[in-house]
Amino acid sequence: MKYFTKQFALIFFSTIFSFAYSQKRELDPQAFSDSIRQTGIQLLDVRTSGEYEQGHLTGALQADWNNPDQFRERVASLDKQKPVYIYCLAGSRSAAAQKWMLQEGFKKVVNLRGGINAWNLEDLPVESAQKVPQISLTDFLNSIPKDRETVLVDFGAEWCPPCRKMTPIMNELETEGYAILKIDAGSQTQLTKELKVEKLPTFIVFKNGVESKRITGLCTKEDLKKALE
Repeated sequence: MKYFTKQFALIFFSTIFSFAYSQKRELDPQAFSDSIRQTGIQLLDVRTSGEYEQGHLTGALQADWNNPDQFRERVASLDKQKPVYIYCLAGSRSAAAQKWMLQEGFKKVVNLRGGINAWNLEDLPVESAQKVPQISLTDFLNSIPKDRETVLVDFGAEWCPPCRKMTPIMNELETEGYAILKIDAGSQTQLTKELKVEKLPTFIVFKNGVESKRITGLCTKEDLKKALE
């Protein structure tokens, strides 16, 4: 009887602990909303770029869980030591992504229960991508400074984790006097298509108005300086 009681107690407290732990890893929309107001958190939307543009949480980064290569590449730029709050449309994709990220060493990943569908039912705020005038290829080429022999064009987006990680390097290069032209690839979709920019960030070096080299993804300041020589 003692053995049975001890085993029962062990199972009972184990169940309670597991339930409490799962509650911390998944939050309802209001608790999720309160939590993402903290400083130092990372907010990740794992839906497609099309879904993201239709409406997303303010400040969210984007990495498509259904595109494994893109997802791994973008998530690699996140800080594993800082909390990640994650969501999708209804909660299943983000739950799968959450499990994978925890296995990859992320310390804390919290899922939005019910996804953005549940968020919308609570009338919580979302942002939508604003339509902006598209820059033509001709206008883009004319915008490259004529008084500079070499110009570095940075194709990135605010919601792209690797792009954000490269921002300090780009700021340093600008401070050092390099000519930098930044293009929001998230909104200038026509231009990125014409220039065959398929990954973000992409850095294109123009010498005397002609493309001479391009680098995709994360790189060092030294890599960019070498390309600009």
